[in-house]
Amino acid sequence: MPTLATTVDGLNLPNPFIIGSGPPGTNLNVIGKAFKEGWGAVIAKTVSLDASKVINVSPRYAKLMANDGQEVIGWENIELISDRPFKIWEEEFKKCKDMYPKGVLIASIMEEYRKDAWVEIVQRCEAAGVDAFELNFSCPHGLPERKMGAAMGQDPDILEEVCGWVKGAATKPFWAKMTPNITHIEDPSRASLRGGATGLSAINTIRSVCSVNLDSLRPEPNVEGYTTPGGYSSKAVRPIALRMVMEIATMIRNEFPGRSLSGLGGIENGNDAAQFILLGSDTVQVCTGVMKFGYECVKPMCDELLSFMAKHKFETLADFKGKSLDYFTTHADLVKRQAERKAAQKAAAASKTVKSDGEWTGDEFVKQSDALSRG
Repeated sequence: MPTLATTVDGLNLPNPFIIGSGPPGTNLNVIGKAFKEGWGAVIAKTVSLDASKVINVSPRYAKLMANDGQEVIGWENIELISDRPFKIWEEEFKKCKDMYPKGVLIASIMEEYRKDAWVEIVQRCEAAGVDAFELNFSCPHGLPERKMGAAMGQDPDILEEVCGWVKGAATKPFWAKMTPNITHIEDPSRASLRGGATGLSAINTIRSVCSVNLDSLRPEPNVEGYTTPGGYSSKAVRPIALRMVMEIATMIRNEFPGRSLSGLGGIENGNDAAQFILLGSDTVQVCTGVMKFGYECVKPMCDELLSFMAKHKFETLADFKGKSLDYFTTHADLVKRQAERKAAQKAAAASKTVKSDGEWTGDEFVKQSDALSRG
């Protein structure tokens, strides 16, 4: 009987489905809802020590529709990190662990490029009882002037240094969340692991402009007639996320065996999750999917992933983690493999060519004739 239970970096999860940092983990009420519905873990919305500088606008979402407007396949947001005071978060982290002691609560944290700030936020979150951290090095919009989010995550040297600060301050595991808005995602990933990150999360949203309204000629989401590029998510980004997860997982396998990887980007069902695990993910995160389908979507996702496992006779997630990585190669190797296969087929056909009258058969007469016509 297959099981979804797994242990990652010492965290005991009932299943690999984790609420990704964002609106679905924006306060204690919704975090509690997630635990009640059976999510494996919850990553709270990103917090910082000083929330006074975080001011959201509305509207802040734009959607890319398909099937004559019936299906959301792309979702852009210009939402910032949590605008709630950090003291409130400390109180709610404590209450959450009192109410759901077995629930795995992960704090997503983001700070400026200052060691004292990173050390302080780590220590205060740990005192509040969180089980692990995710370092937000990847938000593609908002606060870049403070060198936060992707502005930090695009610089491998800074990532290695900041992960070193956190490593020195934290007693809990921590994952560095990678930005896809970079040429080679292995570079910041490698730097984060060198700095001491227990694992990685990938990918965050892709910097985007979702659409332009052809009546008003204004880009969306439209705030007082203006907008700013935001982060793109939902199922349309999944192929990009899968490629980057594959690249990171290959790097981890070769250079940092034993480090973990949490995959995310357009996951909406159990089969999506299976693909991320096949490409090396230990866990999978869902954020936009919860905003589209609700917290209860975890149950059918678990059922579908279990069905996939039963079909292939996998008992645990470890049985198929990274199983598909071996099937990636270079284009030159693909050409070589195809040429070898065609040569083998030609040799097999030649071996069946009639060389004397005694070799003709009634059953193969037409094929034997055709082979002789090709020489």
